[in-house]
Amino acid sequence: MTNGHKLNMRKEAKKDMMVKFGKKIVKFRVPILILSILLLIPSALGYLHTRINYDVLTYLPDNIETMKGQDILVNDFGTGAFSMFIVDGMEDKDVSKLKEKIEKVNHVKEVIWYDSIADISMPKSMLPTKVYDAFNSETGTMMAIFFDEGTSSDGTMEAISEIRSLAGEQCFLSGMSAVVTDTKELAEKETPLYVLIAVVLAMIVLGLTMESFFVPILFMLSIGIAIVYNLGSNYFMGEISYITKALAAVLQLGVTLDYSIFLMHSYEEQQIRYDGDKHRAMAHAISQTFSSVIGSSVTTIAGFIALCFMSFTLGMDIGIVMVKGVILGVLACVTILPSMILCCDKIIEKTKHKPFLPDIGRISDKVTKRYLIYVALFIVLLFPAIYGNNHTGVYYNLDETLPKDLPSIIANEKLKEDYDMNTTHMILVDSSTDSADVGKMLKEMDKVDGIKWALGLDSLIGPSVPASMIPDSVTSSLKNDKYQLVLANSEYKVATDELNDQIKELNTILHKYDEGGMLIGEGPLTADLIDITDKDFKTVSAVSIGIIFVIIMLLFKSISLPIILVGVIEFAIFVNMGIPYYTGTKLPFVASIVIGTIQLGSTVDYAILMTTRYKRERNHGANKYDSITTAHRVSAQSIMVSALSFFAATIGVGLYSNIDMISSLCILMARGALISMVVVIFVLPSMFMVFDKVIVKTSKGFLPPKE
Repeated sequence: MTNGHKLNMRKEAKKDMMVKFGKKIVKFRVPILILSILLLIPSALGYLHTRINYDVLTYLPDNIETMKGQDILVNDFGTGAFSMFIVDGMEDKDVSKLKEKIEKVNHVKEVIWYDSIADISMPKSMLPTKVYDAFNSETGTMMAIFFDEGTSSDGTMEAISEIRSLAGEQCFLSGMSAVVTDTKELAEKETPLYVLIAVVLAMIVLGLTMESFFVPILFMLSIGIAIVYNLGSNYFMGEISYITKALAAVLQLGVTLDYSIFLMHSYEEQQIRYDGDKHRAMAHAISQTFSSVIGSSVTTIAGFIALCFMSFTLGMDIGIVMVKGVILGVLACVTILPSMILCCDKIIEKTKHKPFLPDIGRISDKVTKRYLIYVALFIVLLFPAIYGNNHTGVYYNLDETLPKDLPSIIANEKLKEDYDMNTTHMILVDSSTDSADVGKMLKEMDKVDGIKWALGLDSLIGPSVPASMIPDSVTSSLKNDKYQLVLANSEYKVATDELNDQIKELNTILHKYDEGGMLIGEGPLTADLIDITDKDFKTVSAVSIGIIFVIIMLLFKSISLPIILVGVIEFAIFVNMGIPYYTGTKLPFVASIVIGTIQLGSTVDYAILMTTRYKRERNHGANKYDSITTAHRVSAQSIMVSALSFFAATIGVGLYSNIDMISSLCILMARGALISMVVVIFVLPSMFMVFDKVIVKTSKGFLPPKE
């Protein structure tokens, strides 16, 4: 028996096994539907009890100095978060009463104000000038609030909300914890609407492009069940980020919708083949879909796996959730959806209509005849696309594009205007460091460009206030047997070049007096974020391209096809990511890292679909022109439906969301789907025309060209 016969026998055995699997699904369709509904109960409970993390800075590696410093603050000082609280137009006695109320709030460790170090009857002129100027303005006064949990912990966010309820309109709570709390409230309000918008728009596209108005409802129910399973299983991860939570449902809908479309088209074809025997047709449709979808889903999964290679573990958070989502989407497509279709057959028949999508296959002949035009356009656009991609602006300041009417943003602006404060650094110095040296260090730090003041415990006491007058609670908040805490106020914004240069200079001064000293806080954390994500971008790009290259090489047994397919989709990514440069739009840093991988993994399927048909036609002896024209005509319609569905699922969320991190990602994904569609429909067949001889010589399963 020849190797060819053995291979054919293995293929037939595999096919028979898949058909048997399809028949089992058809036979047990009602129990499958009942079980799938029952499984929604534990999934819903898991979803409701999965903690959501609203602070992306916590995804930085644990081994960097700034993260170690954050742990020291919590473990040694019992201090996690830190906020400035501004009070305008209030008498000192009322400020003191408000301070007492805030101190009683759960998870507030310490509140430091004027009366923390002296009686309010004592003239403020006795305070050190630097301290007085730092905490007072023409309109009011300011106090520092220390929390006993981290910036984004549930306890801190609850405390922020309670402090706001105690404060009046003339009070403003600033800081990262306040921003995180507002982000949480905004995300919780918007996220349910993301799914609704995505579903409605996707159903409109499907209603117009499918042959039944009811089928899209079944698609949404099937995918919706898979989404609930996915979100519920996140419970075992402990927590997920709010970005992952917001995007997971929309992204899972967008990338797995293809599988449902493929199953329905296959089912319709099989009904013709088996003369209307719907049970038999569905069994074979399941078999065919499972075999085809496994191939296309692997590239999508590979793209999300690449995100897990990021040092900034937000990538792993998104990657793991979406890998689960794709796998569950495939399983739902070949089990739950067929069961729904068979159970609702009469309704489907009653709601049938002619698809409203124009027959794009008519242009196939023109595309192959005019291929040089599209190759020329590719060459002309390639270099500006690459240049734009490499020069698109990115921002790291996480509160920069949040709505300006959020309480935290108003407070941060007031802090800047009234107190000339943008960023507060926290500095940990060895407590054994001589007081005189600490004083010298603070004087040097005062002279650094952009530093308004640097204050430690000695600064607060000053020569006029005896150390014995300072309460132990205040002293313990700023000094213990291991470290003393110093605060430095910067006039520069987080994530700016000026602040990053300032951080380097402060570190140089700090390490001159204490080699083990640590500079921590939002500014230093964001500076580390910039360095780490810059490396992550290169890593993720290389890994995603490498994995998908290998998958395509094994799929088509070709050296040249992976280069062409990946190259074409990468061109689409360059165009997509280059547009913001030419429109003057800055992107959130997360978008610049993950969007290329997501677009490559989810839209390379369009190219694989056309290439598979091109290979089949070539293998059957057709010449290059006929092979490419047929491949284009057969696959263009499916590619268009898939891309438009992905576009519909993401564009509405992108336009609606007030959280720019989510809005930008969705707009980029929506635009990327359309760009990939256009590139695959027009550029890919043109590349096949140019490189056909090379493809035939470097690939298995392609017969020599017949011209």
